[in-house]
Amino acid sequence: MKGLKKQRRIQVIVLAVVAMIAAFSAFYIAAPDALQFFRSPSEVADAPPPPTEVFRIGGLVEEGTLVRGQGETVTFSVTDGGASIAVSYTGVLPDLFGEGEGMVGTGRYVDGVFEASEILARHDETYMPAEVIDALKEQGVYQEPNG
Repeated sequence: MKGLKKQRRIQVIVLAVVAMIAAFSAFYIAAPDALQFFRSPSEVADAPPPPTEVFRIGGLVEEGTLVRGQGETVTFSVTDGGASIAVSYTGVLPDLFGEGEGMVGTGRYVDGVFEASEILARHDETYMPAEVIDALKEQGVYQEPNG
């Protein structure tokens, strides 16, 4: 009887270890797609990421760079005051998107152009993503709204 209890206990422990390994493996495989890192335009200009890496870029839409192309294609530059990165986006832009406004885009940096798959804009006149504020503060160009 003692041998049967010991064997059952070992089976339960082995099953638990296998389940934990499977869970960690699933997280490890899914993590690159789930974790998208934020980069400022200066960071992208200093150390361009590989074209296969999906990341987020944010800053201000540079004045005079917004060009609406054929169909839904839009090009513009995003800046943090230290560097400007060209952005290309095909799709419908948020209503509050415009020059001089804060934005965050998700996509890939291919051949010197950030090809955005998603563009987010501020949701009111004072909101700006925390990552964008931090990047602008590092460049010394951030101004407090209402201040």
